[in-house]
Amino acid sequence: MPKRPRVERLEVSVGGLSRRQLIDSLSSRGILVNANAETLIEDVIFDDQASRPVVVTERTVAELGLPSGATLTQIFDVAQQQGLSLCPVDTAPYLRMALNEQVGSRDSVMSSGSAPNGGLTVAAEAPGKDDEYPKGFYLRVVDGQAWLRGYRCDDEHTWSPDDRFIFQVPPAPA
Repeated sequence: MPKRPRVERLEVSVGGLSRRQLIDSLSSRGILVNANAETLIEDVIFDDQASRPVVVTERTVAELGLPSGATLTQIFDVAQQQGLSLCPVDTAPYLRMALNEQVGSRDSVMSSGSAPNGGLTVAAEAPGKDDEYPKGFYLRVVDGQAWLRGYRCDDEHTWSPDDRFIFQVPPAPA
């Protein structure tokens, strides 16, 4: 079985587009979005964000030292103890446009109550505290089609050791 391409270190230009420009840019690249992603893009977090570089890396839950899985809070806490940071909330759409080498999912199930096969969840602070409001974004390729999807989960949801997250790498010291 071939090893999946992995995001070791990738610099992405995040921000700089209005909501309409962002939606148009995703659409012009053939990137599909679900209703939760649309809800997040309509959030005030996407208002007037200046373009800035964000450097990201990928880790599985197990690679963070959580071999039995963990909740989002536990995952984020352990990652931050290891020097990784949460991404700015508006990172995911720009990362989706920049990431052309994501491996497709082995299945086409779109919603199953767990992180999907092949998905990359962008670690970011949830814009709302309500469990009914989307917590964040993940990137996925299904049947050759790139997706930017929003997801919802409660604080008790346990992520699998194989679930893959994108974190921000702190800038190198000057």
